[in-house]
Amino acid sequence: MVLHEVTDELRMMFDRARRVAVLTGAGISAESGVPTFRGGGGSEIWTWRGRPVTELSSAELMRTDPKLVWEWFDYRRGLLSELQPNPGHWEPRFEEFTLITQNIDDLHRAAGSLNVLEVHGNVWRARCLRCASTFEARETPLEDVPLCFVCGAAARPDVVLFGEMLPESIFERAEAAAQRADLFFVIGTSAVVYPAAGLPVAAKQAGARIIEVNPEMTDISFLADYTLLGKAGEILPQFLKERG
Repeated sequence: MVLHEVTDELRMMFDRARRVAVLTGAGISAESGVPTFRGGGGSEIWTWRGRPVTELSSAELMRTDPKLVWEWFDYRRGLLSELQPNPGHWEPRFEEFTLITQNIDDLHRAAGSLNVLEVHGNVWRARCLRCASTFEARETPLEDVPLCFVCGAAARPDVVLFGEMLPESIFERAEAAAQRADLFFVIGTSAVVYPAAGLPVAAKQAGARIIEVNPEMTDISFLADYTLLGKAGEILPQFLKERG
């Protein structure tokens, strides 16, 4: 069913839920001003210093020119540094609530979310190339490649680069949360890129109701019990109206 606002029926379903999982993508953070680095229709790839962003964010370039990769990510961090969460970065209180995000911008945590599974990592963290220790790296602009606090070796951005697999342990937790959910939200993402695209499918197969929130119909809309067309920052607060 396609809707443009939250109905009493949906609020009742929301209020009765006990285990809720949410999958968010670039659309929710775009409402805060986070660039998506894609042009019209999401197909055109932007470039930076004459290189496509897919190359700049690749595992191959990390091997051959880590300094350039850090310069690219530090440019992105500079764009993010002044941005704030929007009302779509919400975390209602349930018996069990799991927020699964494909975004690396940290805005869900900035909004106060606690149980966040960042399946693509976090742009404000670094990971040692030698001992794999992770640590906060919030200084921007960076003067040089960050060094590990444990062993002193060079570190990399703690994000999933093109050519790499998602962290297995985090994705297993995300899949388990989807399979336990009574209600599963898909927000600001077309959910067509695997393995994340498999999460709403897993939730549906386990008996969850699926609610999609997007400005337009997507390839996942056929799976959703309800598709709410609109901005997450305008739609999601409507669920809380009756909750105080």
